[in-house]
Amino acid sequence: MCIRDSYTGVPCSFLTPLINGVLSAPGLAYVGAASEGEAVAIAAGAWLAGRRTVVMCQNSGLGNAVNPLTSLNHPFRIPTLFVTTWRGEPGIPDEPQHELMGQITQDLIALMRLEQAPFPGGPVALAPALAQAAARMEATGLPYAFVMRKGDVTDSPLDQAPRPLPPPGRRTDHPGEGGRPARAAVLERFLAIVPEEAAVVATTGKCGRELFTLADREQHLYQVGSMGGASGMGLGIALNSPRPVVVLDGDGAALMKLGSLATIGAHAPERLIHVILDNGVHDSTGGQATVSASVDFAGVALACGYRSAAVCASLNGFEAAFREALATRGPALIHARIAPGSMEKLGRPTVRPPEVARRFRAFLARPPAGAPAA
Repeated sequence: MCIRDSYTGVPCSFLTPLINGVLSAPGLAYVGAASEGEAVAIAAGAWLAGRRTVVMCQNSGLGNAVNPLTSLNHPFRIPTLFVTTWRGEPGIPDEPQHELMGQITQDLIALMRLEQAPFPGGPVALAPALAQAAARMEATGLPYAFVMRKGDVTDSPLDQAPRPLPPPGRRTDHPGEGGRPARAAVLERFLAIVPEEAAVVATTGKCGRELFTLADREQHLYQVGSMGGASGMGLGIALNSPRPVVVLDGDGAALMKLGSLATIGAHAPERLIHVILDNGVHDSTGGQATVSASVDFAGVALACGYRSAAVCASLNGFEAAFREALATRGPALIHARIAPGSMEKLGRPTVRPPEVARRFRAFLARPPAGAPAA
């Protein structure tokens, strides 16, 4: 398989030449994320799909990136080249909000046990610096950070076409059939109908644990951390793999990174199905209510550019919605209202995260059934 680079991030004025250069270069792909944490998740998905990845952000966004860098990249050993700027560098006048982060940027990166280096100054230094970063990422399985000062990259003009408005999406509301089903019952139905070639990303918490308990398959990625990042990971996979991609999300997780719906809608991967299993509570932490009762996830998805959205509250409704999503162009969202609670004697995945990630990456590297080899 041909390995291409995948770029994502959130802009900073120091990064303008770099991001503009990527956006303007034919053949390079850049995904503008709604937050720095989402960018890290998107890059993780792209790496799982076989890409070399670059995340770019301002150092003030390191706070948003700490969670996925420590609870996704670290346990799964997922590398990415992480380019952060150095706003608030001591001794250089800057805005007051950058003062503290400018003092602690390198210390924060080191505290996350990531190797780092100053961004290479000039084209001559770039190649050996990139080679060193690649070697260290290969050795550690972890991100490697470049810290960029203002002026490290020369100006580059922007040549970016306006993003077209998406066509209106389609909504389907499936009638309920009595009480709401348990999450385990929905997952059992899902396992019976999901295609063997589909890649499945299960959000952190009891969703992934129940999926593992019911069936451990190489097509599954159990997200053990980075709450809210499953949708970003799914997007990163879907943009870089010909396989159908299914994200099994939760209401609390989806709400934590609601901006990811906008990113998914804008980039519109046609084979992405985003399932939100909404039980209205934080099940893993004692059942505290989320605010999902007042959220129309289907309406939000359609407003963000998803091609279809369905609402269901029964097993038959879920199956009908899922089969329809498989048969039509995505991205598609399924808002499945389910009952609180989980399986008794619920265990945890016994396969270590690095093994899950590399098993999943190997699965994605194989051509899906009926597709020609790359």
